[in-house]
Amino acid sequence: MSVSHRNKVVRSINAPGESRCVDVFRRPDGSFGFEEYRRDSEDARGWFPIGFYEAQVFDAAESALAAAQAKVPWLSDAIKG
Repeated sequence: MSVSHRNKVVRSINAPGESRCVDVFRRPDGSFGFEEYRRDSEDARGWFPIGFYEAQVFDAAESALAAAQAKVPWLSDAIKG
């Protein structure tokens, strides 16, 4: 896949302990989405999706972030922190 067809992360928020994160991204078509990821310190494979929210479509990054806050329990506290 060429770089022009990849999503671009516009905001990434880590949970305390940095074992989970939420990325808000912009798709090549201009729409936005989000995903929750997890990584395990003993697993060198890195981050992997756990929320399976990436197919949801939003017209703005702010809308995607608001939806993420409604779905991901730890996110609002991490943003305030």
